[in-house]
Amino acid sequence: MKIFIDSANLEEIEESLKRGFPAGITTNPSILAKEKKCDFKEHIRKIIDLLQKYSYDIPLSVEVFSNDPKEMIKQGEEFVKQFGDYANLNVKVPIGWDEMMVIHELKQRGIKINCTCCMSFNQAIMAARAGADFVSLFYGRIKDMGYDAYPVVKKTHDVLKEWNYPSEIIVGSIRHIGDINEAIHAGADIITVPYKFFKPMVAHPKTDEAVNQFLTDFSAWLK
Repeated sequence: MKIFIDSANLEEIEESLKRGFPAGITTNPSILAKEKKCDFKEHIRKIIDLLQKYSYDIPLSVEVFSNDPKEMIKQGEEFVKQFGDYANLNVKVPIGWDEMMVIHELKQRGIKINCTCCMSFNQAIMAARAGADFVSLFYGRIKDMGYDAYPVVKKTHDVLKEWNYPSEIIVGSIRHIGDINEAIHAGADIITVPYKFFKPMVAHPKTDEAVNQFLTDFSAWLK
């Protein structure tokens, strides 16, 4: 199981890279829109610069921002042309009937694809069939609809493994640390996590208590 950073914030990304755990980065138009207004390509370039600064060669997903299939294909090609020096670039394409044609076309051109916005088993399987390298299931949004997200991830995992598909499952739309734990047990290959959850993931009051006790006891012994 791998952990991706679900962020386009340069400070969050750099702080995570310094700690050695990220196995990838996912962005989307909404995430990018939270950052200070600037040239889109310039911002992606800054993310790549950070990855290269810290010697990372991990997947970076950049999403198309159009509903028109021809424009999506054009954007995907432009991303690769603009950021082609970073070989682990993935173009994010949402699931959909016309979008499957985009996935297929871009894959034929040798472009890595992250199929995003999957809310069901059927969508994830169809994305895999179209050739997506990653299929992204939105855990929190599935739960918003009143469904249990756990069996959706598990069923997708079981079928992709049974059919020997190379597509990896990314679970996103993380709302709670519990979502991360559940998705791991359900068979997600990757969890893409907002930065705000990383510190709580390594914190525990009993850890603080134990460390403080060790330091206090040793300090007293030294006197």
